[in-house]
Amino acid sequence: MLKVLPKQTASMHTRDGVRLDADIYRPDAAGEFPILLMRQPYGRAIASTVVYAHPTWYAAQGYIVVIQDVRGRGTSEGEFKLFANEIADGEDAVNWVANLPHSNGKVGMYGFSYQGMTQLYAAANKPAALKAICPAMIGYDLYTDWAYEGGAFCLQTNLAWAIQLATETARLRGDKVAYQALFTASRNLPLNNPEILQHLAPESFYHEWFAHPQPDSYWEELSPKRHLQGVDLPMFHIGGWFDTYLRGTLHLYKDMAARSTTPQHLLIGPWAHLPWGRKVGNADFGPKAASPVDRMQIRWFDQFLKDVDTGLLTEEPVCLFEMGSNIWRTFSNFPTSNPKSYYLSTTGLASIREDSGTLIENPKSKIQNCVDVLVHDPWRPVPALGGHAAIPAGVFERSHLDLRSDVLTYTTEPLADDLHLAGDIIVEIFCSNDQASYDLCAVLSEVHPDGQVYNITQGYVHCREGAKPIPTKIQLQATCVRIAKGHALRLSLSLTCFPAYSMNSGNSAINSSESLLNAQIITLTVSCGNEANSRVVLPIVADI
Repeated sequence: MLKVLPKQTASMHTRDGVRLDADIYRPDAAGEFPILLMRQPYGRAIASTVVYAHPTWYAAQGYIVVIQDVRGRGTSEGEFKLFANEIADGEDAVNWVANLPHSNGKVGMYGFSYQGMTQLYAAANKPAALKAICPAMIGYDLYTDWAYEGGAFCLQTNLAWAIQLATETARLRGDKVAYQALFTASRNLPLNNPEILQHLAPESFYHEWFAHPQPDSYWEELSPKRHLQGVDLPMFHIGGWFDTYLRGTLHLYKDMAARSTTPQHLLIGPWAHLPWGRKVGNADFGPKAASPVDRMQIRWFDQFLKDVDTGLLTEEPVCLFEMGSNIWRTFSNFPTSNPKSYYLSTTGLASIREDSGTLIENPKSKIQNCVDVLVHDPWRPVPALGGHAAIPAGVFERSHLDLRSDVLTYTTEPLADDLHLAGDIIVEIFCSNDQASYDLCAVLSEVHPDGQVYNITQGYVHCREGAKPIPTKIQLQATCVRIAKGHALRLSLSLTCFPAYSMNSGNSAINSSESLLNAQIITLTVSCGNEANSRVVLPIVADI
């Protein structure tokens, strides 16, 4: 490792004359070095050290590291508007850092969340100096990957982030009253009264996002997906099984892997959005779950910015952490093979008795032709617990939720052998309801022999009216997990997962305390047997 010079601060000007400030970390050595650029909105001194090594560590590996405040944040000039200026500003920043003293002219970018998004936007105009990126936990299509899931508004994460950004805006403006009110709200999210944002931050993106509940032209213009169609760069994609933006990471990886002529690698750990470590929620995935990302990024940048043969191009491009086994497994592509269906069977008491709803492999002769009826009371919605959409995210013991009368549970017999799952999971439910609209949440869990129940993955969908039983498809978060012999699988169904997602009034999403007045009781009927073969489709992989 090289010694590192004291941090320097430097400024550039965008094509429209706005000053952007950055901290620069340089190796204390002669010669020219590649550039690693991170562009972020939270104050450049933080430098995403909540998940990455400090920039001095990266500089010590032989890189000039530049951490830049985006427009209108930190000490940079201009007005901050979510994602609006990141294409032009990102291109200008790449060209600026490529020409810094002692630069070899090759630029890589790294960062997660907003800092991952700035990489995609900077790549959109194909600046020649940008040679490789490492986008982590991003939204490729902002509607489906970030703001909404299955057509349902991701309330808790969107509101928390909007309040965080609005609080920082108030601080930068010196608005003490707004800052204190928003800071207080951030510690006790006003989930049934988000009007505080309308009062204190009327310019927040949150209002526009909620006002566009369909994937219209607003989202198409804003999303990186539209702007990346002609881009072909080596990308190291990084995600977490309990990250709320894993959908975006996988959508980008699959799209690039299908069309790119340059290497596309994927790493998914057993992590939430942050931090990236061995423990997430109640689960401890062991020492191998500690983040390898810093060292893996250096290998990536050494390969493409220093022309060093690191050997990574001969390795399998997909690396997934298998929960339960607590090991890393490699694949030639993201797993898609060997689907197996488990079908729902019931005595009609799946919301009352744990043994009254079952998951069966061989359906025809064993499924009981019956229905389960589920009643949602808006006064006591089923609460969110862990998974990828709630705060905090991760794995939690949920048997107390499965005992509620407004949750349907379907459980397999104890498994005769270990079951390995890797890839996308789909739940298809034949159901009908008595309102114009309803939501449906599906949670897949592992049931231990002692009766404890731990969530593996979940999905959520916003549905329209169905007076007759029709198939409702729920895409669950992708996963990679080993279910141990003697344990069981359980599917839990509910009509809410609050406050992870906005509650459905029976007509539309509830976005204010006023619209809460219109919330209706919703009755859902789930059908099993005959032609209504409700099921869970699992991606089975062979043991190693």
